[in-house]
Amino acid sequence: MQKMKGVIIPMITPFDENDNIDFKATDALIDYLIAGGVNGLYPCGTTGEMMKMTIEEKKRFTEHTIKYVNGRIPVFVQVGAANTKDTVELAKHAWKAGAAGIGVITPQFLRVTDEEMISYYKTVASSVPDDCSVYLYNIPQCSANDISVPVADFLASTMKNIVGIKYSYPDFNVFKEYVLCHDKEFDVICGPDQLFLPALSIGCKGVVAGCGNCDPVPFVKVYKAFESGDMEGAKTAQEQANDLAKIIKGCAILSYVKYGAHYNGIPLSHMRAPAMDIGEAEVKKMYAELDAYYFKYGKEL
Repeated sequence: MQKMKGVIIPMITPFDENDNIDFKATDALIDYLIAGGVNGLYPCGTTGEMMKMTIEEKKRFTEHTIKYVNGRIPVFVQVGAANTKDTVELAKHAWKAGAAGIGVITPQFLRVTDEEMISYYKTVASSVPDDCSVYLYNIPQCSANDISVPVADFLASTMKNIVGIKYSYPDFNVFKEYVLCHDKEFDVICGPDQLFLPALSIGCKGVVAGCGNCDPVPFVKVYKAFESGDMEGAKTAQEQANDLAKIIKGCAILSYVKYGAHYNGIPLSHMRAPAMDIGEAEVKKMYAELDAYYFKYGKEL
């Protein structure tokens, strides 16, 4: 069983001017991220505009990504969808396509009870083999549902392949409680890029860094410095990562992330409606800020 660790990038989904997936841009992005030293990829997630992709598009993007990566790094696919049936279909597909594991977002929009949450995750986890690592994905500020610590602990204790959680809300107390789940045999992956180092310091295993689509290097530097015991180096790298996150709006407006990747040589990918590409004036302002950022820190990729 493969598990998430270190720097995992939730890939943007490149769309061309005709609103089709741009697979050439996808390949360029994958090569760029691997060259930057990331530990894994996470397609079809929030940063990948999953809510605006069809089931068939998700399957094609998953298949293409895994095939092009060709075993260079593990690919963990986000498979959560609008209903359990579609989620199970995507989970089975991802595993068959060669995914290292899957992430599964909570049900969205309409609130569910703890009983319904548990049933949902047990059904999805049971649909794939025990050696397929399953990560709960909790982003309550977007999904309107939250995975309580007792529910996470119960699921980890009940299902062999539920091995961790990606938590994307900046509540550090909850991070600390998740780490203690299942007798500390539950891997917690940090969602907020700016909390990567603090999360590592309390036992989290890595980060799913959306800002890393623009430049993964500062996040990789955080992880390498932390793993080697260089806390001062890790702090410096986290400050660098935070400066980058500030320029691209912390991934809150995804067009900034896509233009940030374009600044670093990735073919421009567009937003899918109803989201819009940022305007020319905003692009110019952001590129000037990136110029200053790289003048300060240097360009390493």
